[in-house]
Amino acid sequence: MATYDPNYVRSFYDQYGRKEWVRWDASPVERVKWEVHLHYLRQYLQPGDRILEMGAGAGRFTQELARISKRIVVADISPVQLQLNRENALALGFSSSIERWVECDMCDLRPHWHDAEFDAVVSYGGPLSYVFEQRDRAISELLRVTRPGGRLLLSVMSLWGTLHHFLPFILKLDPAMNREIIATGDLGPDKPEAGTHFMHMYRAVEFRQFLEASGAVVEVLSASDCLATNWTQALEDRQTDEATWQYLMEMEIEACREPGCVDMGTHVIAVCTKPELPGSEGCSAQGAAAR
Repeated sequence: MATYDPNYVRSFYDQYGRKEWVRWDASPVERVKWEVHLHYLRQYLQPGDRILEMGAGAGRFTQELARISKRIVVADISPVQLQLNRENALALGFSSSIERWVECDMCDLRPHWHDAEFDAVVSYGGPLSYVFEQRDRAISELLRVTRPGGRLLLSVMSLWGTLHHFLPFILKLDPAMNREIIATGDLGPDKPEAGTHFMHMYRAVEFRQFLEASGAVVEVLSASDCLATNWTQALEDRQTDEATWQYLMEMEIEACREPGCVDMGTHVIAVCTKPELPGSEGCSAQGAAAR
C-alpha cells in the first residue's frame, strides 16, 4: 500500500523546478485546464479575502489570486518552489499582494496558523493526492484554518481522467498492475514502471464522499477538462480565434460539471464551504460586508 512520504514530495518538486510554472502553456488542452481552474477562483473569491494558497508551486495561480486579493499567504512543502514563487512575484510585480511565504506540510499547519485565520483556502494541482493515508489530517487542517462560512477550492488527480489522457502508454503496462492501480487509485513506489510521480487518483464520487465526511459542504464538482481532452492538434489554430476559444470554454465549463463527465479530466475540482457555526450567520454577513 502506498503511504505518504513528505520527503519524497519535497524532493520531487524541488527537482521539478520551473516546469511547475510553464506546464500550463504546454498545449491548448493544458490551457483549457488552466482556464477551468481560473473560472472558479474568479467566481467564488472576493476582493479583500485573506487567502491561503497551499501547494502554491512556482506561482502561476498566485499571480491570478493577486489580481483578486491583496491578502495572500503562499505555502508549499518545497523550498525550491517557494523560492521560485518569490522570484516570480518580484519579477512580475505581484509580491505586494503576498503577506509571506511559508514552507510547511499541509498535514500539520498548527505551527503556522490559528483556527479560522483565512476567508478561503486554495489548493490546486493535486496536493491532496500526495498525502495518501494522511488525507483526513490534511483536509482537517485546511478546514481548521478556514473561517466558518469560508470557501475551499481544491483539485486532485482524477483516476479515470488520467487513464483517459495516458491510455496508449497504459495499454503497454501489465494488465494485472493496471487493475490494482484502478482498484486502489494508488500509484506508489512499488510500481515504478507505471510512473515515478506518486499519487492517489480519485474517482469523483470518492472525492465528494471524502470531502463531505470531513464536514465540508460541496458546492461544485467539476472536471478540469472534458471536451478538449486529446484534441491538442485540432485546437492549435483555434487558440488565436478569441470568439471560438471563448465558446469552447463556455461549453467546457458546462460539460465538466455534468455527472457523466466529472471523471474525464486529469483533475477533479471542488468548491466547498466550511459550515457556519450555529447562530453565526448574521455576524458572517456583517463581516463580508465590511470586507
